[in-house]
Amino acid sequence: MIFLIKKIFPTTIIIILACFSVFAQSASAGEKLFKEKCAGCHTIGGGKLLGPDLKGVHDRRSQAWLEKFVKSSQSLIKSGDAEAIAVFKKFNKFVMPDSTISKAQIGKVLAYIKTASKGPADSTSSTGSETTDQTTDQKPASKEDIVLGQNLFQGKIRFENNGPTCISCHNVTNDAVIGGGVLAKELTTVFSKMGGTGVRAILGKAPFPVMEIAYKDKPLTDKEIFALVAFLKDADENHAYHHPRDYGMGLLISGLIGAFILFGFYSLLWLRRRKDSVNQKIYDRQVKSE
Repeated sequence: MIFLIKKIFPTTIIIILACFSVFAQSASAGEKLFKEKCAGCHTIGGGKLLGPDLKGVHDRRSQAWLEKFVKSSQSLIKSGDAEAIAVFKKFNKFVMPDSTISKAQIGKVLAYIKTASKGPADSTSSTGSETTDQTTDQKPASKEDIVLGQNLFQGKIRFENNGPTCISCHNVTNDAVIGGGVLAKELTTVFSKMGGTGVRAILGKAPFPVMEIAYKDKPLTDKEIFALVAFLKDADENHAYHHPRDYGMGLLISGLIGAFILFGFYSLLWLRRRKDSVNQKIYDRQVKSE
């Protein structure tokens, strides 16, 4: 009996320690993935942002459902899943991008959320930068901040880390700003839809694949985020006094004028064209000589 205990006990301890080691590594990997991929829209006990607070989410949904929703929320919504549709409507029909991580990685993230739900609230996950929220709450935006945000948005002032300008992909209805791109969402009323916390969260840690790649290793500074939020807030509050940019008629008129000029230029060139064949004069001389 003593022999069996001496034989089995060390093996059991080794197995338990190995399991704890694997779990710790998984939790660590899950935490890293959560902060990289999820913290822009979610907290764990810190309140809702663009998406729901995920503290205790395993008590509300099954593991299988969570995996499906994280992988492709829109696929689950389009399948008619009542719970997915309810979440989608509750959060202003904000589209959660399809996940770019593997099923195994999703499992690690969910494991981390389950573990973190048992601990204290995560106060820094909302933006990845606690100082941004504190600064914004303590300091009201000035006219200079709004102008700085406007210039940063349309590229008149470059971002400190050389990230791409917002106007490349986004548009804001504002008479002081040129028309923007249509690759991504129109941002005129984004502040009233997401609130300051939500806008700061996206600017601080972009959850969208294109934005994530564009600003990889080129993050916005706290000052830039503050200025952009101030500009978007002002644009939202005053959008009724501004007019959408309509380039349609202008492009039509300029196109017609350009075409008229080109046709006139080609007509002048046509007047100088060679009217006869290259050898016509030689042919005429030969005919006369005969």
